[in-house]
Amino acid sequence: MYGMIRNLLFKLPPERAHNLSLKGLDVAHRLGVLKYLAPNVPAHPVTVMGLEFPNPVGLAAGLDKNADHMDALGDLGFGFIEVGTVTPLAQPGNPEPRMFRLSEHQAIINRMGFNNQGLERLLAQVDRRKFRGVLGVNVGKNKNTPDQDSALDYRKCITAVYSRADYIAVNVSSPNTPGLRDLQFGDSLKQLLTAVKDEQLSCQKEHGRYVPIAVKIAPDMDDADIRFVATALLESGLDGVIATNTTINRDVVVGHKHCNEAGGLSGAPVREPSLRVIRGLYAELGERLPIIGVGGITDGASAAEKIQAGAKLVQIYTGFIYRGPGLIGEAAAAIKALG
Repeated sequence: MYGMIRNLLFKLPPERAHNLSLKGLDVAHRLGVLKYLAPNVPAHPVTVMGLEFPNPVGLAAGLDKNADHMDALGDLGFGFIEVGTVTPLAQPGNPEPRMFRLSEHQAIINRMGFNNQGLERLLAQVDRRKFRGVLGVNVGKNKNTPDQDSALDYRKCITAVYSRADYIAVNVSSPNTPGLRDLQFGDSLKQLLTAVKDEQLSCQKEHGRYVPIAVKIAPDMDDADIRFVATALLESGLDGVIATNTTINRDVVVGHKHCNEAGGLSGAPVREPSLRVIRGLYAELGERLPIIGVGGITDGASAAEKIQAGAKLVQIYTGFIYRGPGLIGEAAAAIKALG
């Protein structure tokens, strides 16, 4: 059934199809039928970052930027949902068109640019939710915030969402905000992680509750970069790493009509780059810091290999667009079969 729906949706421009799909999920949820149409997702509880997840398959940030659709998405059986990326102030993102399908590659290029309605809107939606599963909030910086003030934006977001989130994801790896990826390297990364940890401890003291924070990194790193990031994460005392975001590399899709579109490439072409980063991180981190594996999960096998590479949880997004809700159960079953 999803294949038929997808074929109809793919006749529309990608961003319009995205918005229409989410509205359709909301309607099905309000009618009370969505949970009956959802796939069978096997229970497979795992504890990561001190949180218990009913299964290890989550929704990556970017699909529900403003936390508008949590209840409907929760009906589909995700082990956790990550909303955002949210920035302190609302911003429109980049001009349209800013999303492109590469269907023969099961891929998407996007240059959305952290389009979102800001912290105030996201918090209002989170407060109204009926979904009581594990909720992550992905935070970023506004485009117009000077690079030297980036940490202030992350601090504002962490302070605002701390009491509502089960975990927080710090996004320093989107290619669509100028200068953002520079925060992954050298003194910039160390200074940011120090500020993030300081804010986390301040919020813990205020709220009497510890909310873990993970950092989301890019796949476009060499071995030395991976070692540096692993060391910086351990020294910071943060709680996890999400590997990986989209790639700016186009080698796998050379020749496609959208190959030269600016933005981040997601989907099947990111499968191997993401695995390389996960394996490199695990070689440095071992069991000291959990890894959440993202990128190129299109079936059960590609979900299971993330776990075998060292990840404790996985997230899907582009594969979910191409495969539909059935991918959630397939991925969860494949991971459970690993034992």
